[in-house]
Amino acid sequence: MRTLPLAVLSGVLASLFFTGTAAATVDRLERVPTGETALTGNPIYKTGRLQRRTCRERPIHGTNLKSTASYLGALLKCLNDSWKRQFAGAGLPFATARLRTVSRSGVNTRCGRFPKDAQAIYCAADRTILFLLDKDLFPYLDSLFLFKTIAHEYGHHVQKLSGITDVAYSWNYRTKKGYNAVQRRFELQADCLSGAFIGSVWDSLDRSEEDFVYLRDIAEDSPTHGKAENYAHWLTRGFQDGDPGACNTFAARSRVS
Repeated sequence: MRTLPLAVLSGVLASLFFTGTAAATVDRLERVPTGETALTGNPIYKTGRLQRRTCRERPIHGTNLKSTASYLGALLKCLNDSWKRQFAGAGLPFATARLRTVSRSGVNTRCGRFPKDAQAIYCAADRTILFLLDKDLFPYLDSLFLFKTIAHEYGHHVQKLSGITDVAYSWNYRTKKGYNAVQRRFELQADCLSGAFIGSVWDSLDRSEEDFVYLRDIAEDSPTHGKAENYAHWLTRGFQDGDPGACNTFAARSRVS
């Protein structure tokens, strides 16, 4: 059986490669920043806090995967509504993300085969979050694991639309260490953006502090995703500030990335 905390990392890693390899197939959006500005001075950083709004979680009936898919679909609508407003404030073009659920690894997608051990990935080729729904999820349906995972993948959608993805992975990295350093900033930023969204709808959720603490505890140290303490730092920072400007990992000191 998969260990879901590792699956989180696998899904995030898959998102990196999927967004990177699919970049050439996505139409360029006008007015999207390029170069260093896209990473450290992006207009999305200047949009202020995400608007406080209601986003109620739909009930998941036991281990019913159909209701789990409905749960995720409702969250995606909330994510699209919230981030559409932020992109308008940034003067950047916006496109909604889509959701596709799969029942097993290895199925074909626009970005290749769904990776083994990934729970979810973002495919930039058709701006779709693909989410694996299978029996290994059953012990985690009551937690915020699903919520955090789709919010994180949506963070990659935000990075793609705002030009961050294309710039971060257009450089010619001379060493694996240099590549991993940028990857950590990329993934930690998606964690922070997910935290900002969760914080913006928190008052409408029937959740306790322990639910959020669980999210901070599921990560493990990884050379490509950073230390668990850094994951907790950026997730919490996004949650508390609620502002994409707090998620500028590309301008952060190395010790927190």
